[in-house]
Amino acid sequence: MASSLDAPNLDDYLTADSLPQEPPRSLTLRDLLDISPVLTEAAGAIVDDSFTRCFKSNSPEPWNWNIYLFPLWCLGVVIRYGLLFPLRFLTLILGWMAFFTAFFPVRFLMNGKNRLKSKIERKLVEMMCSVFVASWTGVIKYHGPRPSSRPYQVFVANHTSMIDFIILEQMTAFAVIMQKHPGWVGFIQKTILESVGCIWFNRNDLKDREVVGRKLRDHVQHPDNNPLLIFPEGTCVNNQYTVMFKKGAFELGCAVCPIAIKYNKIFVDAFWNSKKQSFTMHLVRLMTSWAVVCDVWFLEPQYLREGETAIEFTERVRDMIAARAGLKKVPWDGYLKHNRPSPKHTEEKQRMFAESVLRRLEEN
Repeated sequence: MASSLDAPNLDDYLTADSLPQEPPRSLTLRDLLDISPVLTEAAGAIVDDSFTRCFKSNSPEPWNWNIYLFPLWCLGVVIRYGLLFPLRFLTLILGWMAFFTAFFPVRFLMNGKNRLKSKIERKLVEMMCSVFVASWTGVIKYHGPRPSSRPYQVFVANHTSMIDFIILEQMTAFAVIMQKHPGWVGFIQKTILESVGCIWFNRNDLKDREVVGRKLRDHVQHPDNNPLLIFPEGTCVNNQYTVMFKKGAFELGCAVCPIAIKYNKIFVDAFWNSKKQSFTMHLVRLMTSWAVVCDVWFLEPQYLREGETAIEFTERVRDMIAARAGLKKVPWDGYLKHNRPSPKHTEEKQRMFAESVLRRLEEN
């Protein structure tokens, strides 16, 4: 048998130009995306789908599919729309009448700002929010210590609907940071909620953001102000995911108190898709459901650690809220829901996605 020394060396029969000058490099997913428009579009579709999933309502599964269940479903519709809705609407109207009868004299006849006036206004706002919750037959369970009014603290919560504020406000009169709204919601903002120190902003106005930032820093320094509440996601998410938190609430140099809100979708999906439904119709949908079931957790206050950046602090608090409420974290800016990203931004996100997939493949 011939030895290995007798085997011909193929390199002797090849020219220098034909030999590889450097070791071959493995083809990465990023290279595939560069050379394949089809793969690039596929990656973009996956990225876009992971973003839009955060803002999709979950349609209830139909259960009235046979002759036995259909009569029960019809009976439920008659009860919800013919009995519960009129009673709830009447409760809401009577509550508003009682509220305005007491609120306007206090608001416009008691001169100046004093503790008695502020206390009465705060209790009336809490009462009105309780009437709203009663009009949905809200079953709300609060966990943890009740929030207190202290300087140098801010409360942050995940955001599913504008009713998040109502549910929290019936427990304690928070001063919330909220987008300006038109119609009857705007009327309530200007005439009622300003009495508890709420701050309004327009997300499309950069100058407005600077003014709001100054108001936030001033608000947290005064012990007599109501607790400050911020929804750092900046938009409503469907209570299955949590998008990126804005870091403004975490740069105030004060304690950050996380609040986790989780809705039970057994009776109704509390997510408000403002692009498809007005807030009025959203309330009607809640009032024609069987009940709104919700859990609220007031978590331990958090402080900026030594050597920790504001972004790291933000992510740490988001991790706490996501873990407590059972939410999935996604690396998306919620403002993209209102303003579609530029092609350059989309391309960068596609590349980031490709690199993350590549890392997972290499780990496996």
